[in-house]
Amino acid sequence: MATASEAPPKTESVKQKRVVFVVGGPGSGKGTQCDLISRDFGVPFFSTGDLIRSLIASGCPEGKQLQDIILQGQIIPSEVTVGLLQKAMASATSDTVLIDGFPRNTENRTVWQSQVGYDCELVLLFDCPEEVMVERLRRRAEGRADDNEETIKKRVQNFKSQMAPVLDYYRAIGKVTTISTDRPVDDIYSELSSLWRQRFAASPV
Repeated sequence: MATASEAPPKTESVKQKRVVFVVGGPGSGKGTQCDLISRDFGVPFFSTGDLIRSLIASGCPEGKQLQDIILQGQIIPSEVTVGLLQKAMASATSDTVLIDGFPRNTENRTVWQSQVGYDCELVLLFDCPEEVMVERLRRRAEGRADDNEETIKKRVQNFKSQMAPVLDYYRAIGKVTTISTDRPVDDIYSELSSLWRQRFAASPV
């Protein structure tokens, strides 16, 4: 497994897929809606955070190296993150996949394009007011140490600042669709599932 100074691992070639990036601040509801789309339309979705945690939990050498990177306070290289996504995509039989919480910044986006060789088909932006995201995260019962109000606000601001140039790029080429998520889950999903049928359901998956 590569570290920040090493070359990225080789990844197997995969058939080009229709990739939908799902982005939004912490607490914007991405995971819930991805679960519903996956359930109803048979579309797999992958989260970079879940993939990294799963690899670390496996205890394999690559996972231990990732854990060391995190424990040293370093950022996992984009090449490694994209490699994990490529491996996950290779296991998917569907021609369409959802990727939750990626890209997080411009480096993620540029590494994806250079390493995967093609871009996403759509960016779903889950737009939610900061105060709503903060309140949702405060109500979580996970007991996470980083779910205090001050840290939550920093996470939200980091998302906004790092994603701004990414969203500018994708808006300029007409790939961003915004979904308002400051409302009940069922209302959000009604709009999202309708959009999904229009864009993807008529195509073979």
